[in-house]
Amino acid sequence: MSSIFWIKQNDTGPAIAATLRDANGDVVDLTGASVRFHMRLKGSTTAKVDAAATVVSASLGEVSYGWAAADTDTVGKFDAEFEVTHSDASVETFPNTSYITVIVKDDIA
Repeated sequence: MSSIFWIKQNDTGPAIAATLRDANGDVVDLTGASVRFHMRLKGSTTAKVDAAATVVSASLGEVSYGWAAADTDTVGKFDAEFEVTHSDASVETFPNTSYITVIVKDDIA
């Protein structure tokens, strides 16, 4: 999972994608799981994005989130994470030792 994702203000692509791994670096099996994407402005306690993400490949731990227009309308540096609810109702957040940094860069026009 790349730790920095760049996107221009008001863009809705590309999607942010990740392969979720546990503390040992092993791929997390997402079979039967649901995933949400969370993002907040650095220093804030309020989520700008709290939305369903897509499980691209459950067995390979691959997830993605396709941006909505309102997600990238604010320029700044954001903390982001993928939250997994497993089939046994346990919840696990990735990455669990830090955040994905999302930088929304202003556009010219």
